[in-house]
Amino acid sequence: MKRKTTLVFSLLLASRIGHAQQVDTTKTVELQSISISATRSEKNPKDVGRSITVLTNDQIKNSGANTLAELLSMQEGLSIVGAGLNPGQLQSVFTRGANSNQTNVLIDGVKISNPSATDNGIDLSEISLSNIDRIEIVRGNHSTLYGSSAIGGVINIITKKNQTPGFHTDVELKAGKFGSGTSLFGENIGLNYTHKSGFYINGGLFNTNVKGINATVDSVTDPSNYKHNNLDKDGFKKTDLLGKIGFKKDKWDVYASYKNVNQKTDVDKGAFNDDDNYTTAFKRNLTSYGASYVLNPKISFTFFGGITDLKQVFIDDSSKINPAGDFDGTYFTGTNKAFVANNELQANFKFKGLSGVIGSGLFVEKMTFSSYYFSNTWGVFESRVDLEALKINVKTVNQFAHFDISGSLLSEKLKAFNLGLGLRNTQHQLFGSNVTYEINPSIKLSEGKLLYASYATGFNAPTLYQLFSTDKDFTSGITRGNKTLKPENSTSFEIGYKQNVNKNLSYSIAIFNNVVENSINYVYLWDKNTAIDSLGYGEYRGDTYVNLGKQTNQGIEFTVNTKVAKKLWLNANVSLINGKLEFNPNAIDTSHTQNNHVQLFNSGVFINQKIDNIELVRRPSTANFGVVYNPTNRLSIGVNLKYISGRKDIYYNPGLGPFGAVASKNISEYALADVMVKYSITKNLNSLLRIENLFDKNYNEIYGYATRGRGFYLNLRYSF
Repeated sequence: MKRKTTLVFSLLLASRIGHAQQVDTTKTVELQSISISATRSEKNPKDVGRSITVLTNDQIKNSGANTLAELLSMQEGLSIVGAGLNPGQLQSVFTRGANSNQTNVLIDGVKISNPSATDNGIDLSEISLSNIDRIEIVRGNHSTLYGSSAIGGVINIITKKNQTPGFHTDVELKAGKFGSGTSLFGENIGLNYTHKSGFYINGGLFNTNVKGINATVDSVTDPSNYKHNNLDKDGFKKTDLLGKIGFKKDKWDVYASYKNVNQKTDVDKGAFNDDDNYTTAFKRNLTSYGASYVLNPKISFTFFGGITDLKQVFIDDSSKINPAGDFDGTYFTGTNKAFVANNELQANFKFKGLSGVIGSGLFVEKMTFSSYYFSNTWGVFESRVDLEALKINVKTVNQFAHFDISGSLLSEKLKAFNLGLGLRNTQHQLFGSNVTYEINPSIKLSEGKLLYASYATGFNAPTLYQLFSTDKDFTSGITRGNKTLKPENSTSFEIGYKQNVNKNLSYSIAIFNNVVENSINYVYLWDKNTAIDSLGYGEYRGDTYVNLGKQTNQGIEFTVNTKVAKKLWLNANVSLINGKLEFNPNAIDTSHTQNNHVQLFNSGVFINQKIDNIELVRRPSTANFGVVYNPTNRLSIGVNLKYISGRKDIYYNPGLGPFGAVASKNISEYALADVMVKYSITKNLNSLLRIENLFDKNYNEIYGYATRGRGFYLNLRYSF
């Protein structure tokens, strides 16, 4: 850890690091009391005893980011795998080293997930930067208030509501390129009408069309090879339609909204494996609603919820394999469907020395899957799967409470002390009751200086696929789905300090440790009566999911924001992450595995003895640095630098066991630079030129997949 710390801070001082949170380049905004996801209550960010970031609408617009993944990758504690790949490729978030399905992503408090996916993880490519009022990021274990998946943290995307009375328009046009033969064109239109009575209506359209690079790296070096000369460039098309209607005035805040996501992506078969006829189409309908009522200055009630259905279709058609136009004789189509309903009711209260929230919720998940496979490689073979008749679903009921207790309850001399206490009880339809809690003391050393600590437990429920997948081994009868799975349980500790030195300088530091037990792993099973070194294809006894292993993550985060001169702003953050996996054969549920040999797919290791230290993959340390200079009121120039440390990534190794498995290899560190120039043409018309990857750095983000080269993007935005 010491070597990494020295390296990253040296690079930071030498300005060899990457994207940074872009400040509002026209003015400094002092955030007042706003709704913070860390407490589900209105509270000033500087008084919250957790590591949080609040990105305002101005900061989002001025960041120059094209996608949510790019924006989040600028923040401390967040590593976004896929942010630098061809647009539309899978983009996953790793918060403080936690797994990609252990961060809760919310829109207006409603969880956005994909129950039809194997890990229920969210693909950030489906969420555009359209119609966003602000984004609240809470790092660290937060299952007490947000339930399953909040082990790493919470990202709450809050959409726009009412504005000043009248008609408002926000129109953005974008064009760019990021390599030879590539192009990106986008339109983002937002409309709002707000009546003086408090009634408002919003509408929006987001559209982007991308002609991209080949998503995978070309591994065919023979220029006479057909595939070498016919690698396709993978495109991406996305359209979001949204509408919102509401009323906000005095004691009432009522709204209903609808969002339709429709996108299509050209994908390839895997690392170093191009495919010119493989596409995935994704559609999501999200209806959300809510109502808040302020009974009096001390008590308020809020109800909110959302209903979402999604459909994802994969099509892999036969591809040409030679100049004669021959095909490989295979065709595959798979359709995932899912439905989620989430409704919660909470009561907030604020008395002298005591404030908090009490609430309850109901969460329903459903999924189905169907597929068709045809092959004529060794004779005609067809396979069909349809899980519709199984009606796979799970209901979860929860009750939660969080209290902030001030020392002033005992004495005014103790008012600087605060104790946060949280508790959640979750009843899952299969694994039963799960209780999580949080203890969060803090002390306000003086105005703008806060020292805090947090001890919290959390959980991550097994997914519908992991529980109910019907694939079965004909010899053993063991199914891939395992209905005896327990939730992953976590215990985390954090200590931090944040200080607003003055209106021009603030900084924070946090040290954390998070341990996840009962980790859910995908495994191969092999005949228990055959020695491991003698196993062959005939000894295969199926594949399944089991609770096995312990994951430990630890690290340090540091961030600073300062106005170093009248027209010069600087901000930087550093995140040092370290982690490991441990496995113990005594933790295996042999009633499901039937005492067969267990082999981890993710490393190829057989769990026949205790394993103490397997390094995590895709968990880099990161550093971001940004500087903004305003030579005039109309002109702003910014430089963003990003550094990603060396880390492990995965690849398929056919030599790990009879079927092969996933192995890991080292991926080199890299540093990127972006430049942005913003110019206000008129009061309402602004232009922004962004040069991405200024030095055209060739780097690896995911082994075997191509990253974008130097890119040029021009934005024109008209707002009134």
